[in-house]
Parts: sequence; C-alpha cells; structure tokens
Amino acid sequence: MTTATTPIELPDWAWEKAEMREALRARDIGRVFRCVQQYAGASQGRIGTAVGMSQARVSEILHGRREVGRLDVIERIADGLRMPDDARHLMGLAASREKRSGGPAFDLAAFPEVVRVYASQHSAAEEIQEHARSAKEIDVLAVRGLGLIGLNDSLLRAHLTHDLGAGDVRVRVLLLDPDGPALVRRAAEIGESAESLASGVRLAEARLRELVGACDIGVWRYAMLPTWRLIRTDSTLFVSAFDAGWEGHESATYKIMETPHGPLYRGFRRMFDAITDGAQRTV
Repeated sequence: MTTATTPIELPDWAWEKAEMREALRARDIGRVFRCVQQYAGASQGRIGTAVGMSQARVSEILHGRREVGRLDVIERIADGLRMPDDARHLMGLAASREKRSGGPAFDLAAFPEVVRVYASQHSAAEEIQEHARSAKEIDVLAVRGLGLIGLNDSLLRAHLTHDLGAGDVRVRVLLLDPDGPALVRRAAEIGESAESLASGVRLAEARLRELVGACDIGVWRYAMLPTWRLIRTDSTLFVSAFDAGWEGHESATYKIMETPHGPLYRGFRRMFDAITDGAQRTV
C-alpha cells in the first residue's frame, strides 16, 4: 500500500520524457512536480514528504503561485525525488554519487549521455520502437538495413507504413555502397559473398523506395568501411559497432541521450551528417 511516507520511484523512462527534460533544463519545479504526479501517481502530500515541504507549499508551486530559485532547495528536491545523474545535470547540479578520483575529465558521472546499455539490439528493440512511434526525425546508418527498416517485419518499418501521422516523419537512411570495395571487405569479414551482401543492399533500397509518399524519406549510399551502426529518434541515439566476425545488431547497444554539454550525441550526429554530405543519394 502506497502512503505519504513511501519513497517516490519514477521509472527510468519518465526522466527521459521530453516534457520532463524541458522542465529540468528550465528549473521549472512546478512542471517537474506535475510530471511526478503523472508518472508516479504521487499526491501533493507524498511529494511534500519526499522533498521536505508542506503540502500547501507543493500546491503553491504546482499552481504557479510560488517559484523555487534557491540552489539548496533544488538540491533537496533532486535528492528527495531520487533524480538520476542525467536529470541532475540538466538542472546544473552535480552528480549524486561520490566523485571518482582523477578530476572531472575522468569522472563518468560528468558525462550522463549514456543512459542504458543493452546486450544486443534485440534487447533494446522494444524501447527503440517506443521512441520511433513518437519521433519526427529518424536517422539510420547501417550496412544493408533489411532488419531495421527494409522488410515488412523489420524494427522500424511498421511505424512508417501504418502509424497515423507517419507522413510527417523525416527519415534518412545510409546504406553501404553495393558497388564499392568496402562492401567486398565487409562481406569477407562476416563470411558472406560480396554478391549476396550487395543484393541485400539493393533489395533494401527497392523496399525503401516503396515508402516514398508514406513519409519524407531519403536513402544514400556511403563508401567507407562500416564501423558504427546508428538509429536516431529525435534526441535519442541507439549505437552499436560493426567489427570483423559479427554484425551490428549482435553487438552491445548504447542508448545515448542529447544533453547540453555532452560530446557523444553531438559527435555521432555530426558524423552522420558528414557521411550524408559525401554519399550518393539513390532515393
């Protein structure tokens, strides 16, 4: 049974919601409290107990009659709501856990972009699809992309063909050039014939061409040896690596969120844009 003294535990995804992150960046505690009510079902009294305030004070903040500006109060609220480090950094607060030695350059808590690590793409599939359902922009960097977007039962395709409003989604897909030397090398790395791999890329292009009109889609061929496999849904990236002997979907998948000062999201997005600029558009 939930009581006023029961600790408030928000699910991880609640801290990653766009409205929550906007409220944290703005230090809008009233909006933060409303999100806590929505995602944790917490009453005003329960929020007050968690953050060391009266129910009346919480009500005033929720209804915009009082603002919170003092840093020590914001720190107390962050502690009381058990904010993860990424949420704390969005408000300009230090990480909650003890700092490691070696200075901030070696402190992983100072880089809260990587919010989750999955053993493989399969483990992350449900969350990727959840993000894709509400995304306005989707970027994909793959080798042939059949399992991601090229086939009817692939990870992302259903959202772009059946979901209401999919026509408003901008989709960019980068596939390995089926006629280039990098494809021959990649085929050898995974024990597949170059002809088979090239046919897979061409099939993916043909199937993606079918999405013209269903969404704002563009497809490019890149020539470099594939290293990173990316799926971007608005401000969230899912990143895995290609290497000799395994495909990208088999490697660990890192969920990376855009943060004000984090280099990873910006770096991977810059890389995607650079590859696109040097690639040949086919769709």
